[in-house]
Amino acid sequence: TLFTSSGMQPLVPYLLGERHPVGNRLVDSQKCFRSQDIEEVGDNRHTTFFEMLGNWSLGAYFKKEQLRWFFTFVTQEVGLDPQKIFVTVFSGNEKLGIPRDTESVEIWQDVFSELSIEAKVAEDAEIRGMQGARIFYYSEKKNWWSRSGTPEKMPAGEPGGPDSEMFYDFGLGLHIHETSAFKDQPCHVNCDCGRFMEIGNSVFMQYQKQPSGAFKELDQRNVDFGGGLERLLAAAHNDKDVFKTDLFWPIILEIEKASGRSYSEESVQRATRIICDHVKAATFLAADGVYPSNKAQGYFSRRLLRRAIRYADQIGIQSQFIEKVVDVVSQIYLEAYPDISQKKKIIQEAFRQEEDKFRKSLSKGLKEISK
Repeated sequence: TLFTSSGMQPLVPYLLGERHPVGNRLVDSQKCFRSQDIEEVGDNRHTTFFEMLGNWSLGAYFKKEQLRWFFTFVTQEVGLDPQKIFVTVFSGNEKLGIPRDTESVEIWQDVFSELSIEAKVAEDAEIRGMQGARIFYYSEKKNWWSRSGTPEKMPAGEPGGPDSEMFYDFGLGLHIHETSAFKDQPCHVNCDCGRFMEIGNSVFMQYQKQPSGAFKELDQRNVDFGGGLERLLAAAHNDKDVFKTDLFWPIILEIEKASGRSYSEESVQRATRIICDHVKAATFLAADGVYPSNKAQGYFSRRLLRRAIRYADQIGIQSQFIEKVVDVVSQIYLEAYPDISQKKKIIQEAFRQEEDKFRKSLSKGLKEISK
């Protein structure tokens, strides 16, 4: 692949049984870039670049420990209200011989009951809504993880498994608001209305696809957890907008200054989020050696920057501004990723040239369209 888009990519040999040099219990925070999410950016939670928090059991522990530990982490360490936490599990696939994940359901019910929280179980939430439940069964389209997606898309030899996702509830009002496109649809945790946000996914990487198309259990049962730092921070603030966190807000302020428009204006919010995410993502790519070009990884850097400039033009930014955003990004991550600050001038010069080149093309193209 061109980029690291999930934590498991560099760990596949160890998930399949090879010994990891530092042991069988791992934890990490990892830079990820998902080019496939570029069209999703603009809502309250999607970004192309994010920091993936991960923990890994390479045969050391499994469901009972993982689900309880993650719940303890988000409620006792992060401080989330357990009443606002909802979870999903895999409903099974009889044709593939993969059973329903009743074990995870029982673990979750025990965890919630210890806090005197009723945890009813429901199915078909996309059709029938919440039904007063806290635990939901979903098919492999929602609760299965592999690098290739759902089981039928996996090549022979590929590891994968069912997962249990955790969602944070920001409140019903987001779904039923009169301007919401979802107001006449059932409300459920996997809805895109913005009420619920996935904050973590515990994958039970225990199967491997065979040449016959069947699945067999791996000799070692693994845990592959992934949770977005930005989303966990939004939940900790009890604010559904990840762009209002400290990891984005200084960039938003710089864009407001350049455009003379307020982020609170609904008409500029989507464009501002896209600019914010795309320039930040391109900056991180550049710090790792990926600069704008017309091929391979460089193509995605160019696409991000040109898309950001196009949206900047729409909200009134018609002069060079990207290098100022790069400066803000370097300040936000000065301690965590000092390499950005060290390479800042080189990055700014490369982006300045790209912006100048594209603005000339954009101006010429808009004049032709106007004619």
